Amino acid sequence: MTAGLGGMASKPTKRTGTIDRPHTHDPRNQAPMSVPTNEPAGSATPNATLIGAHGSRQNRTREMQLIPEALARAHMHDRMREADMQRQAVRLVNARRMQRKAERVSMRARRALAMAVMH
Repeated sequence: MTAGLGGMASKPTKRTGTIDRPHTHDPRNQAPMSVPTNEPAGSATPNATLIGAHGSRQNRTREMQLIPEALARAHMHDRMREADMQRQAVRLVNARRMQRKAERVSMRARRALAMAVMH
């Protein structure tokens, strides 16, 4: 075997990617970009880690996907409260109707008793 002609390497070399040809397309596995040294301090926007940006993007997407569910939940809550108020109003109307009926029956019984006592 001759040395250096493609035999087994003792240690695999770590491939680093470039901007045009990244080692991986997954932003979570890429190294964060660094600020060039020739740029004055404070002139650029601060570095944001890709994981943080990706996490906030994921969170925003998740929140947007849950908006219809939250709207439906709020709508159902309003409908339930409306139905409870309507049931309470119906119970109140029925209670007043029964109260008036009981008063009429009571007056009829008093009249009947008074008529019985007088004769």
